[in-house]
Amino acid sequence: MADQFGIQESLKRLGIKTENLGASTGSDWIDSGEGSISSISPADAVLIGKVQVTDRETYEEVIARAQVAFESWRKVPAPQRGEIVREIGNALREKKADLGKLVSYEMGKSYQEGLGEVQEMIDICDFAVGLSRQLYGLTMHSERPGHRMYEQWHALGIVGIISAFNFPVAVWSWNSALAWVCGDVCVWKPSEKAPLSAIACQLIAGEVFSKHGMPEGICSLVNGDYRVGEMMSQDVRIPLVSATGSTRMGKIVAQTVGARLGKSLLELGGNNAIIITENADMDMAIRGALFGAVGTAGQRCTSTRRLIIHEKVYEEVKSRLASAYSKLVIGNPLDEKNHVGPLIDKDAVKMYLDALEQVKLAGGKAVVEGALLEGQGFESGCYVKPAIYEAENHYEIVQHETFAPILYLIKYETLEEAIAIQNAVPQGLSSAIMTLNMREAEAFLSVAGSDCGIANVNIGTSGAEIGGAFGGEKETGGGRESGSDAWKAYMRRQTNTINYSSTLPLAQGIKFDI
Repeated sequence: MADQFGIQESLKRLGIKTENLGASTGSDWIDSGEGSISSISPADAVLIGKVQVTDRETYEEVIARAQVAFESWRKVPAPQRGEIVREIGNALREKKADLGKLVSYEMGKSYQEGLGEVQEMIDICDFAVGLSRQLYGLTMHSERPGHRMYEQWHALGIVGIISAFNFPVAVWSWNSALAWVCGDVCVWKPSEKAPLSAIACQLIAGEVFSKHGMPEGICSLVNGDYRVGEMMSQDVRIPLVSATGSTRMGKIVAQTVGARLGKSLLELGGNNAIIITENADMDMAIRGALFGAVGTAGQRCTSTRRLIIHEKVYEEVKSRLASAYSKLVIGNPLDEKNHVGPLIDKDAVKMYLDALEQVKLAGGKAVVEGALLEGQGFESGCYVKPAIYEAENHYEIVQHETFAPILYLIKYETLEEAIAIQNAVPQGLSSAIMTLNMREAEAFLSVAGSDCGIANVNIGTSGAEIGGAFGGEKETGGGRESGSDAWKAYMRRQTNTINYSSTLPLAQGIKFDI
């Protein structure tokens, strides 16, 4: 099935082999000999390739090289660092079709979404190039005559990046592109469920750094399971660990990094809702809810999990959604006629099936019944049917994020009630309201409105642009990546005071004469 879509040619052009080394410090690849990770496509259960696991000795070598590289990389003027990132973006443009295909095949998202993920990498490189000339500080007036105060930003050092399977490459680029122009070096541990996509990115970036004669260690890769993540979280040589994944994982990283007074940037789970008011453009609302709920087979942290619907339009929304779901085409993600691909693996399928049982036991009523899909085209055992259930927000299963295409419908009477329902979950990532009423929209965006890091009007919860800071509150972790001033997380602030007078006055008028 894979050859039908030319995946083997794409793998060859990307430099992906049947057996791949799992650790790299740029253009140099290190043989660790610590066993391997198998990358098996959820689309057809075919083994794509294997990647070596990084052992402790290899990890130490990677970190040592990164430390040395930082000493010289931080001295390269920021605009020159930006020029190298610009070239990485151009290299990604050249490989977009092949890398998008690999992301789609290895992770299971549609080919169009795979291309979109690579485009996101290109976009953040473009953003970082401009940022390389805008790492601004402030100048403040001093209370002491003949003094000037200002602040500046310096590179942190090694940035550890732990990424998740659902966006196997884009989230790395959000971190690395910004960190590089800030003068940091990066060590990346990708998801063990999508290691080959990471190998491809490392090959692309490493070639650019090598072409410019840059030292090994500016962009590094270490592969493995949670044990490699633990090495990074415990490592005092890594001042910042940026981790994307489940809330459970994020709490462990935060505690471990915090115990050594390091910094963590966390992008964790979401339990995102769209409020559909009686004043919504119904066509727009249905489209936004549909993609938000079934895009990437519900495996986005911004996927729509809950629809909070005004009682006057509840039955219409329910009926139209059920009709839209009946038209979804499920199958191999490389086939562009398909809307929905597989879940990442059989463990994810089990979580999906368990969630269906739990919502039924709680009293949920099926609008579109979920099921495991079997038969021709579904032999991998990872394809499921997107489901819709009427539910109550207080159900325990509704309070938790299930990384699968399950959508809960909840009825409301007043906007205040809807916002309260929206906020009454532990997570706080993305939220949206569908309304043509200005007062409803502004109330949703007000201080008493959505408590999420992202709040949208007349678009869904899923699909963020790189220009805005991405992240959420509460159990989503509080981190911000990508746009706006997210670059400050990758730097340390320093306040400077210069005395150009001939005296030494003290602040606050303190006298200390001898």
